[in-house]
Amino acid sequence: MITVAKSAGLSELTERYRKVRAATETACAPLSPEDMVVQSMPEASPAKWHLAHTTWFFETFVLSHSPLGSYRPFHPEYNFLFNSYYEAIGSRHPRAQRGLLTRPSLDEVRKYREHVDRQMMDLLPRLDTADDLIGTIEIGLNHEQQHLELLLTDIKHLLSCNPLRPRYRELPMPGNRAVAPMKWIGFKEGIYTIGHAGNEFSFDNECPRHRVFLDPFEISTRPVSSGEYLAFMDDNSYGRPDLWLADGWSARQRECWQAPLYWERHGDCWYSFTLGGLRAIDAAEPVLHVSFYEADAYTRWAGSRLPTEMEWEVVCLESGARPADSDLFEPPRLHPAPLTGDGTGFYDDVWVWTQSSYSPYPGFKPATGALGEYNGKFMCNQFVLRGGSCLTPRSHLRATYRNFFPPEARWQFTGLRLARSS
Repeated sequence: MITVAKSAGLSELTERYRKVRAATETACAPLSPEDMVVQSMPEASPAKWHLAHTTWFFETFVLSHSPLGSYRPFHPEYNFLFNSYYEAIGSRHPRAQRGLLTRPSLDEVRKYREHVDRQMMDLLPRLDTADDLIGTIEIGLNHEQQHLELLLTDIKHLLSCNPLRPRYRELPMPGNRAVAPMKWIGFKEGIYTIGHAGNEFSFDNECPRHRVFLDPFEISTRPVSSGEYLAFMDDNSYGRPDLWLADGWSARQRECWQAPLYWERHGDCWYSFTLGGLRAIDAAEPVLHVSFYEADAYTRWAGSRLPTEMEWEVVCLESGARPADSDLFEPPRLHPAPLTGDGTGFYDDVWVWTQSSYSPYPGFKPATGALGEYNGKFMCNQFVLRGGSCLTPRSHLRATYRNFFPPEARWQFTGLRLARSS
């Protein structure tokens, strides 16, 4: 089951609903209507589709089951257009063709959001705190926060494809800062307990809590920097098959990888496309937009390995690391901060790849019904990422949070930390 906090009152839930929905609209504010309808690759979705799909979730899983009476869908075809992957709900428009949905218009999608928001505002104050719909609404809010992060990563990829190199928003320019020394934190062998506990929200893939045995290991105090990754590139590591997994080497050849995604060379200098436009690589920032295969190859070159997700969670819990206190709904920073501190916080502005395949915890059971498809059906051919990025909603920064992507994915804000066996 997906765990939700039962202590929050309806007024607090209503206010969070408003803020989460507003955050998505705020993220779209810098975009033109044309920006919002284009799909730059099959894995990404247009911003307009994100606006509609997150609305579809509340319409389909909440309003359609409202105790206030029968709810009439805003449009009979929207269930087909904006269903993402819920087979139990019915057929859906192909993911790779979402950019072809020039209709409904952006104005119609915004009317759709306004319609569903009005219905939700009418429903929320009338619910009983013990109602099962409370849990579904919690899932819907966290689902929309996940899509907020996806929306921004998809927009970055879209803008990078434009020869004009447009900025999503102005960002501070990098400075000349020294990266913090990389040190190691050691942990003894032993039996540790991982997985979600308590009454705060978690997704079902974070449960159940269970014990794991770990051999002694060490983990680096910070992620790998862009400057360190440049040294890897300068050593011809993209041309050395001995550093790469076989499938990774095939992907590197097929995709002609020579550097992380968005990196490009002009003369003797490397530049990277950011949400603030094209700018010179800052050697003190964490390297990002690398695939699992690139991260794994770097660790081999560095004489180390990727941590397991169990090691990462244990280090995070045992060190007492937690996100810095701030408004959970503050705007994303849009670009990672430089690695100038001690790096022991383990929330690094960049997701870190682990060597762990995304699989169920012992005793895991997906929820019944369509919502059981949320996480469990993807537990194959994916790798786990931990920590969170500068785009991740702060309420999702927790030690037990499990993100997952295919090993060749690069458009998310993905980087790496090093680990080694003691």
